[in-house]
Amino acid sequence: MSELGIIRDGAVYIRHGMIEAVGDTAAVLKSHGSRGVERIDASGKVVMPGLVDPHTHLVFSGSRESELQLKIKGKTYKEIMAEGGGILQTVASTRAASQDELLNQSAKRLARMLEHGSTTIEAKSGYGLDRRTEFRIIETMKRLDREFSVDIVPTFMGAHAVPPEFSGRADEYIQFIIDEVLIDLPSTHPVRFCDVFCEKGVFDFGQSRKMLLAAKALGLGLKVHADEFEHSGGAELAAEVGAISADHLARPSDDGIMGMARKQVVGVLLPCTPFSSMTADYPDARRLIELGVPIALATDLNPNCWNPSMQFTITMACYNMRMSPEEAIVAATMNAAAAIGREKTIGSIEQSKAADIVIMEVPSHEHIPYQMGTNLCSLVLKGGKAVFSAGDYRAECF
Repeated sequence: MSELGIIRDGAVYIRHGMIEAVGDTAAVLKSHGSRGVERIDASGKVVMPGLVDPHTHLVFSGSRESELQLKIKGKTYKEIMAEGGGILQTVASTRAASQDELLNQSAKRLARMLEHGSTTIEAKSGYGLDRRTEFRIIETMKRLDREFSVDIVPTFMGAHAVPPEFSGRADEYIQFIIDEVLIDLPSTHPVRFCDVFCEKGVFDFGQSRKMLLAAKALGLGLKVHADEFEHSGGAELAAEVGAISADHLARPSDDGIMGMARKQVVGVLLPCTPFSSMTADYPDARRLIELGVPIALATDLNPNCWNPSMQFTITMACYNMRMSPEEAIVAATMNAAAAIGREKTIGSIEQSKAADIVIMEVPSHEHIPYQMGTNLCSLVLKGGKAVFSAGDYRAECF
């Protein structure tokens, strides 16, 4: 994770949306010619892979800005949720929203993510917690995927919380989700992954395991919200069921970490989540890396953590989890792609990969976490096409 493969005075040759060559500028021009080629001058800037965000809750309605006052007064995430706020407040807003409202609100967030350099994201359902609304959320993801220049990898997370109508009956709710919602996803609303919130007071180890094994039997990849507030066995569960990632990981056990390392389960760390929740429960990134867990970073964009920027996430990883700039950039590109099963097609600037590329208005990669509170993206290419420009974009033909 400390090796970026930096090429000074480098060039990337793109053809039909794919990277055909990358290397020293003179060598690339010599091998691929310089006449009739559209050229983008990135002198003095950083050219890097499009950022990949492998953990978001993109589609929801409403907001929870009033909770900031509660956090300032010392209320915890669980206390706010117990008083009717948190996830269940967003569930109520999302259930009440029209399809157009849900689409338009989510589209604005997605546009911000693209502007900050995210070219592929994962997006979870989980703010419906009933059949109708969960399906509407997935339909919204699919429409946004078609209409925006951002690839969206959909994840079903019906087991995000226990809804009011099942209060105190988590076992029954899990069975309902399996029998009435999950079973129809492959044929009517295909998704790539299934996730579950394995946490004390939400879904315990057994309930989470039941959910994930049912999803696995249907051919879905698996993810786990693991050990966010206290040790819940989420990391162990992720290793046992063969999940592609375990996310959060503020309180994993040593056994859980070692199990993830053996199975090469990606640890998706979300440093902006404890920041927005005003806690000191940052994952121990250094220990996870040292014990061999591949680490990815993600925004965790949601109403509690309204962060569309992977750039800010990289900054938080360096300042609050002591990751190096190189480690954080790898975690936001190649390893993030691995956390959603896309590492063979995106996440690095390599021959035969998609030309998803970001040009940063900085002289070196170290400036990306260093320059805080600003969008450093100069140009975003998706499949070789300019989809966002911070200024006057010019491509000259030679």
